[in-house]
Amino acid sequence: MGFRTTKPLRFGDCDPSGIAYFPSYLNILVGVLEDYFASLGFPWKTLIEDRRIGVPTVRLDVTFSYPGFQGDKLEFDVAVRCIGRSSLDLEHTISANGKVLWTARQRVVATSLDTHQSLAWPVDIRAALTHHLETTDAHDPAA
Repeated sequence: MGFRTTKPLRFGDCDPSGIAYFPSYLNILVGVLEDYFASLGFPWKTLIEDRRIGVPTVRLDVTFSYPGFQGDKLEFDVAVRCIGRSSLDLEHTISANGKVLWTARQRVVATSLDTHQSLAWPVDIRAALTHHLETTDAHDPAA
């Protein structure tokens, strides 16, 4: 039960030749993560301002397979692979025109914006994340 969204690859996301500039991909990925949490009922504005919870990335492994081009509609598929005490392991597959352009494995951690220390996922957020968990033996549940 993954999450899927589509984002355009805009002129400003590309180098002068019209090929995606890889740091732009990471900026778009942050927006996808924000959209994912909103789809669970936890918009970042609420997490940050009201609940004082941050969700920083602590690990990101990206593999680029094919270039993306200005005007492509990027299809993001997000899968929850593991939920730790405070960590969340996500797997992203990004495609355009029926071809996988890049993949990413990402670990984010719930943190207190007051103490800047990790914190256990609150019960309601953990329940929503668990609903989307796709089990696999390939990921480390530690953290």
